[in-house]
Amino acid sequence: MPELPPLSAVFSALPDAYLLLSTELIIEAASNAYLAATLTQRESLLGKSLFEVFPDNPGTPEAYSTHNLRASLNQVLATGKPHQMARQRYDVPSPQHAGQFVERYWLPCNTPILDEQGQVTHILHAVVNITEQMQDEARLRASQLREKEALAEAEAHRHQLQALLLQAPALIASLRGPDHVVELVNEGFRQMFGGRAMEGKPYREAVPELQDQPFFDLLDEVYRTGETYYGNEVLAYIKRTNSDQREALHFNFIYQATRDAVGSITGILIFAYNVEDQVRARQQVQHLNQDLAAANEALEKRVSERTQALQQAQADAEQQRARLESLFMQAPAAICILDGPDLVYGLVNPSYQQLFPGRQLLGQPILQALPEIANHQVYHTFRRVYDTGVTQQELGTLIPLARPTDGILEDRYFNYIQQARYNADGFVDGIIVFAFEVTEQVMARQQAEKAQQNSESTARQLQLLTDALPVLIGYVDQNRTYQFANRAYENWFKMAPDELVGRAVQDVLGDEAYARVAGYIERALAGERLTFNATMPYRENFSRHIHTSYIPDVREGKVVGFYSLVADVTEQVQTQQQVQELNEALAAINKELQASNQEISSNHAELIRTQQALLDAAQHQIQQRETFYQVFEQTPASIGLLRGPEHRFEYINEAYQQLFPNRELLGRPVAEALPETVEQGFLALIDNVYRTGETFFGTELRLSLANPDGTQPNQDVYFTFTYQAYRENGVIIGVSIFAYDVTEQVLARQEREAERQRLENLFMQAPAPITILDGPDLVYQLVNPAYQLIFPGRELLHKPLLVALPELADSPIPQLLRQVYTTGETYVAQEMPLMLARNAGAPLEEIFWTFTYQARRNAQGAVDGVMCFAHEVTDQVQARRVVEEREQSFRQMADSAPAMLWVTDANGYCTYLNYPWYAYTGQTEAQALGMGWTEAVHPDDAAATGAAFIEATAKQLPFHCQYRLRRHDGTYRWATDSGLPRFGASGEFEGIVGTVIDVHEQKLAELALQRLTQKLRTSRDEAQALNAELRETNEQLVRTNVDLDNFIYTASHDLKAPISNIEGLLHMLQDELPLPSKAGEVPHILDLMQESVDRFTRTIEHLTDISKLQKEHSQPVVPVPLAAVLEDVCLDLAPLLQQVGGRISAHIDATPTVNFSEKNLRSVVYNLLSNALKYHHPDRPPEVQVRSRVEAAYHVLEVQDNGLGLDLTREKSLFAMFRRYHTHVEGSGIGLYMVKKMVENTGGKIEVESQVGSGSTFSVYFPI
Repeated sequence: MPELPPLSAVFSALPDAYLLLSTELIIEAASNAYLAATLTQRESLLGKSLFEVFPDNPGTPEAYSTHNLRASLNQVLATGKPHQMARQRYDVPSPQHAGQFVERYWLPCNTPILDEQGQVTHILHAVVNITEQMQDEARLRASQLREKEALAEAEAHRHQLQALLLQAPALIASLRGPDHVVELVNEGFRQMFGGRAMEGKPYREAVPELQDQPFFDLLDEVYRTGETYYGNEVLAYIKRTNSDQREALHFNFIYQATRDAVGSITGILIFAYNVEDQVRARQQVQHLNQDLAAANEALEKRVSERTQALQQAQADAEQQRARLESLFMQAPAAICILDGPDLVYGLVNPSYQQLFPGRQLLGQPILQALPEIANHQVYHTFRRVYDTGVTQQELGTLIPLARPTDGILEDRYFNYIQQARYNADGFVDGIIVFAFEVTEQVMARQQAEKAQQNSESTARQLQLLTDALPVLIGYVDQNRTYQFANRAYENWFKMAPDELVGRAVQDVLGDEAYARVAGYIERALAGERLTFNATMPYRENFSRHIHTSYIPDVREGKVVGFYSLVADVTEQVQTQQQVQELNEALAAINKELQASNQEISSNHAELIRTQQALLDAAQHQIQQRETFYQVFEQTPASIGLLRGPEHRFEYINEAYQQLFPNRELLGRPVAEALPETVEQGFLALIDNVYRTGETFFGTELRLSLANPDGTQPNQDVYFTFTYQAYRENGVIIGVSIFAYDVTEQVLARQEREAERQRLENLFMQAPAPITILDGPDLVYQLVNPAYQLIFPGRELLHKPLLVALPELADSPIPQLLRQVYTTGETYVAQEMPLMLARNAGAPLEEIFWTFTYQARRNAQGAVDGVMCFAHEVTDQVQARRVVEEREQSFRQMADSAPAMLWVTDANGYCTYLNYPWYAYTGQTEAQALGMGWTEAVHPDDAAATGAAFIEATAKQLPFHCQYRLRRHDGTYRWATDSGLPRFGASGEFEGIVGTVIDVHEQKLAELALQRLTQKLRTSRDEAQALNAELRETNEQLVRTNVDLDNFIYTASHDLKAPISNIEGLLHMLQDELPLPSKAGEVPHILDLMQESVDRFTRTIEHLTDISKLQKEHSQPVVPVPLAAVLEDVCLDLAPLLQQVGGRISAHIDATPTVNFSEKNLRSVVYNLLSNALKYHHPDRPPEVQVRSRVEAAYHVLEVQDNGLGLDLTREKSLFAMFRRYHTHVEGSGIGLYMVKKMVENTGGKIEVESQVGSGSTFSVYFPI
């Protein structure tokens, strides 16, 4: 007989869900089925209290889960009888999400287990999982509820549309049959005909007054053909009261046929509205247009004249502004204007922008454009000028500014003037800045001063140094006089060094001594460098042996003097004589020692060779050790050497130390340095390798490292390593460690595995159906419960798709899946119908799906499967179809109405708009519903319309508003929107129903009447405004001229003193520099500084001339003899005429005098003649002809030359300030500018004709 399995194994294998509980409700056993149903593991249950493992879900307190179960268990313990519980919701904890629960419904049964005395020893707790059944019932109830709600919604829509038709403010009637029997009329239609009863009567009988009018014939035609008829402003005679008197009214109306389900015509819908007011308003406008035409004509003429005057004034102002801006932009100085208290750059000329390359200045506050000046005095002076209006002038101010390339501050120096700018009210509103950079000049001055200081310092140092030397050092010039002598000369010649300077060499040395060196001096001054010895008899009883060097001083190829160095060698000469005698005595001794020296030298050489060999061997060993050391230190692997049975760290490389930062390893045993290795078994491995000599290979082993200060948890590190014994003389003396840190790889793999498990758990627990199809055969690899629930009883897992669900073969699904698998592109389907059997062998049924097919990729990025996320939407589709079918008939009636109908709810949100709205506005339903309809309202009308609508909704009152409505072609047309409140059966407010009618022509007529009336009232005001604007423009012109004059005065007058000071300081610097400091680059730098000063002086002079010119508008115009002026100018130009070999001929008899300022006429003639001579052609002498003639209202003066000529394609810039065509001749660029301004100031003009290479003719026109 086979041995029976253990009872625990049998209990675990029970097919149903069971728990074995002690009388204390401790879990002692659990079947596998129970574990699967409750999502638990056996080890998490055994030995624990039932209610500890399965607590109440705090989210469902109404279930009384633990309360009901505890009561049942207590009843079993008390009675000893089984107890079958009713259906119970008892959620189980989620194993994936701590603190969350999974919904579960059960049928629990608790059965006691009795001993021989009938006492309860255990309880068998059995449960049946009915969660899916409960969920199915819930879905069924939800589906039934949705269907009921859809039916209710359809019925509500029907009532809503009916109310819309009856309550609409338009005139609506419905006629039935060929006799046009009145079936329905709304209140507006009834009141239009005096409230008479109409329903059930033929239309001819209901409104007999229309008998002699065309309306009945039109109705017959529409009923016969089905074609809609549109009537526009049709005149009708109707009875609005019970009297026989008919009233003439105009109507817009539509006759539209209505049809039954098969399309047959059953009647006619009438939609009309009264447009009598619109017609009358248009007629009134036509009459007013005729009456106002003449008045408008005269008014427009006056406005045109005023407008032309204003435009001319504005043009003059713009010309003045352009002139000021041109001056700013062309000036060689840096100019900017800062606006407002934030000092925003309002104008920046090119010269100013060049000071700050790469920076955006215009439109930026100065502290944003130049943040580095925030704490500098230049910004403080800006603030002071703006606050006080006092002009600030600074010279050579140091301003550290950031370089554009790297942002490093560099020292830059500026001269600048900051002047307040005033507005029309006399308040400061900005600052005008006139500046130029003088960094080069300042640096040059500093270099010169430093050079002078260095020169003086060097001279002092040289004097101290030479005075301390025991030799005579001097400098002699070409005149053979001393220019320098050190202190040693005083000891020899009894004269201080400064007494020697300027004295002749012969006077200092004496005639006899000078005669011995005169030849050497001659050669030194000729450029020869020489050294010689001599005996010098300077004076009686003072004769010295000297060693002398003469070094020529050559500058720019010329010898200007020589340096003299004289050493006293008297004692050396005497000693040399004594040594000579001793040398002769030692000669014999040297011969005897020579033989001994040779032998010693031989032994010494051998000793050196042996020593070198030893040094080479030692060096080779050092190099080898260094090579191995570098290899170990640079390898990415962690290397360590342990020595002795204690495994003491003898060597570790940097990589090994990085594994254990902040730990001291070298010289310490492993157990002491890394105590964690003892309890985790690593030390035992090292012991074994040391004992046996067998190498150990470890792969991805974990080492848990403790934090040294104990404040952080242990850190797990993974290694792949080798422990290998190393020997000396065959004996194991230690263990080498070669390790790699593989923590990142291990953690990454663990994370991937955990992520895969989390994803799988997520898929399996997701409430939405999810499946994964593997490989090209699309085999079901994963099927979550929600997906399986759709096909109960059908086996899917591990089967190909078409094997598991063969009915899909003729559907598009296989092709779509193959497409996703092949291309990797995601496919999304919405409400796709498929014929499927829910159970095996069951009939096919149409099931609707919304699903996503997404490619699954492997580690290499290749597609290896398809993931499917699906939702069954059959119930929603079927419910929507019912609603759509029931709404269709009602919508057809509303959409056939010839007006735009709308309905809102109690909150004011639009819930319905008929087809005419969408056709008129071009909006879609998604765009228009809610508050979207307001997007079609003109932006200028939207606020008022919205406010009126909100007020009507809030107060539950009728709504009426006119606004411009955007038609589908983008045109805005006027419309009247009217609505009435609607109430439910119990009186509660349900919203507003209304209509929108196009009244564009009527509204235009009203607006035209208003505009014409307003135009008459405002014409006078416009004329007065034009006069005021002209006055303001003239005042602005005056202010602009004043600003221009003030600026030029500042630039030309206030800068003269600083420039003069700079020029004076420059001349002083040139005079004070010592001779040696004037060598090298210093003269060139001084010349550059002088040229810069001269250029700026000329610029100031030109600005002065311009300033004077601006103020000479009132120069007296008198007859001026032209010949006398020409003669004076020729005398002034006589030197220039002689220099260029030119000739001037005059023919001016036609105009003996011209009307002009005598002073300005001389300036005009001088500029034209001097230009003709200066810009002569290099290949021919200048010939200048001066002619005059009378032309129309002008005396014309012509100056013709045969010079270089001009390119007239640039004629606009010819007379511009600071603009020059030929830069090889010195000039300022303002001569022609001034000529043009002087001539134009008196109403004249200047013209030029020229050909490049042939010459030019300037014609000046003076008014007669």
